Amino acid sequence: MGKPCGRDWMQIYSIYGTDEWQTVAFLIFHSFLFALLSLLLLIYFNPFLLSIHSLLPSLPLPFLRFAAGFSGSVLSLSSLCLLFAAANVLYSSLPLRWLMAQRMLAAVPNWFAVRTALDLGCGRGILLNAVALQLKKEGSSGRVVGLDRDRDTAVSALLRAGAEGVQEYVTCREGDAHRLPFPDGYFDVVVSAVYLGRQGESAVERGRGIGEVVRVLNPGGIGVLWDLACAAEFAQRLKDMRMEEVRVSERVTAYMVGSHIVSFRKPITDSIEDWRANIC
Repeated sequence: MGKPCGRDWMQIYSIYGTDEWQTVAFLIFHSFLFALLSLLLLIYFNPFLLSIHSLLPSLPLPFLRFAAGFSGSVLSLSSLCLLFAAANVLYSSLPLRWLMAQRMLAAVPNWFAVRTALDLGCGRGILLNAVALQLKKEGSSGRVVGLDRDRDTAVSALLRAGAEGVQEYVTCREGDAHRLPFPDGYFDVVVSAVYLGRQGESAVERGRGIGEVVRVLNPGGIGVLWDLACAAEFAQRLKDMRMEEVRVSERVTAYMVGSHIVSFRKPITDSIEDWRANIC
């Protein structure tokens, strides 16, 4: 499968695994089920057709033949689509997340100067540890904080930092993205991957999350957000909040939908009234 940044995919998988096994198993099961039904229909096409015709003698045989053939085609096509969806979800849950983490790191021009970074919604720790590895590579004395709403998830991310050999660069804690437990201007960099725009959140809640990201950033600090559905909304909110250098990346398909990375810089001459007035 190739080596991402000099590393083997199996090495990365052994550390992070995937959190989408239930979805992948569901899709693969139904893919094989539809394929089996399609194959049975093909093998027993004539007996099946005669059975249907005996139950519905009023319907012409050519019509039943067409309907049965069409149903078999739909089953076959559905099987292929479900198998492709399973592959895409599995790819998106680990290889793509690692690759997107590298792209997000590239949005920060000088990691050596970073003293404090935040990964909002650290999850399994893929982006969190990518930041820590970058700090280690640059010889920085900085640290990255991973924050997640679930304490057990945060603890697991910290354990994976140990597996990556970057535990001295990482701190993890439980917290709410809408009420970050940090003072204003605390971080030089804030990153977040598929978290602020997660399913079930209202536009008001998303706005509060963006507002909290801006609040905890140092003037001149950089924010980098990867999202599946709300990138355009995030970019517009950041512009309304007078953020600088707001950029939206090209489209990348993840979890069967289009995703984008949004990056921005908090103005050095920060006007509190400007961005606080546009949080919601």
